[in-house]
Amino acid sequence: MAEKKEQVQQNVDLLDVLLDQENKDPIVLMDEKGKQLTFEQVAVIPYGVEDANKSLYCVLKPMDKIDGIADDEAIVFLCDEDANGNTILRVEENEEVAIAVFDKYYDLLEEATKKSKTEKKTTAAKKTATKTSTAAKKPASKTAGKTAGKPKK
Repeated sequence: MAEKKEQVQQNVDLLDVLLDQENKDPIVLMDEKGKQLTFEQVAVIPYGVEDANKSLYCVLKPMDKIDGIADDEAIVFLCDEDANGNTILRVEENEEVAIAVFDKYYDLLEEATKKSKTEKKTTAAKKTATKTSTAAKKPASKTAGKTAGKPKK
């Protein structure tokens, strides 16, 4: 007899989940028809034209097939609050804002890549310097060599 697995739904603050850097679990949202859609979190981006108007956006990649969304595309959501003060996500419908959020994401990604390359170069340089320094401290080994071709007397 096959056991039924019960799916336990927990009420958690969505913002806590989105901002948890350790969280690798998919984000499950409900569409307007009540269908569950699963997303992979790509990024959380604060964005606004002025500091006073900054909002929090998240970029999510659908794990389920969604009509009109290609497999390699992601969606920009605005983090908002409902009437009860709960965090909710709304698809960003302003195309200019969505593009600007993606641009900021790409800028942050490029910056992180450059930082990673710099750190790798610095680490490699430190390792090389340590090896050179260690090699310089070791005494040269003395070898008793015989000249080839000369007979021993």
